[in-house]
Amino acid sequence: MQHTLKSNAVFVGTGLHSGLPVRMVVKPASADYGIWFLRTDIVAGDPMIAARWDAVVPSRLCTLVENDAGHSVSTIEHIMAALAGCGIHNALIEIDGPEVPILDGSARPFVTGLLAKGIRSQSVPVRAIRILETVEVREGAAVARLEPSDMLEIDFCIDFEDAAIGHQAKTLNMSNGAFVRELCDSRTFCRQADVDAMRANGLALGGNLENAVVFQGDQVLSPGGLRYADEPVRHKMLDALGDLALAGGPILGRYIGQRAGHAMTNRLLRALFARPDAWEFVECGIPTGRKLPGVGVLRSDIPVHC
Repeated sequence: MQHTLKSNAVFVGTGLHSGLPVRMVVKPASADYGIWFLRTDIVAGDPMIAARWDAVVPSRLCTLVENDAGHSVSTIEHIMAALAGCGIHNALIEIDGPEVPILDGSARPFVTGLLAKGIRSQSVPVRAIRILETVEVREGAAVARLEPSDMLEIDFCIDFEDAAIGHQAKTLNMSNGAFVRELCDSRTFCRQADVDAMRANGLALGGNLENAVVFQGDQVLSPGGLRYADEPVRHKMLDALGDLALAGGPILGRYIGQRAGHAMTNRLLRALFARPDAWEFVECGIPTGRKLPGVGVLRSDIPVHC
């Protein structure tokens, strides 16, 4: 069955790149509504923006969706991952600015807020996207690929010269609340040199050591260090789930990312939907539905860090 929230979940913070204060309210929506953003600060033109792969436009360092009127919302990957990881298929997200709040740099605050409000079942089956044929995109050493599987799996690896990051790899079956237990609290990360370069170009104005893990060589500059030894690759998996959630339904397939980012995952979705032979919609009965992300997740599954 499809799911939505029982009541409104409110989030207040600042945008990572804009540094602007923003208030966001995630509201319940009817079955088959999908996920939409509503820019409440827009006074002219269409304020509704679809959270969908074909609404994504090129953007540095984050995922940004835009409508035909030119109105947009950026840095949507963490809230999209939270919705997908909690098994929420339908929601209206009202937001009074152009960027989703970064909060602590992970999806945990969103997951906590969503689960606190409760999730309501809707008497309509979930339509999932089953991968039938392998689809792949490449860019230099970076690869993003979708392969057939009877559930969503994410396999990711990263390589950084910084000794504190290095080579990291992880594979997860995303069913039965694995996202909430294993990934939701992994924070966005960057190198100090990247922070300096971004700020010189008017980006990361709302970033600090409390909402991103900052590395410099073999050092972790953020107070308290890492939540996991492999927190960076876990966050890449979090981002991948958020970007895959723009497909328009849960994916039944194996996602493989090697040094991939937001743009490559969107290119992969575009390549997938350009090939009608590579996928199909399927209505999820009980056996398949039990394998979807978020099914059976509990508030007690949310990791707690001292």
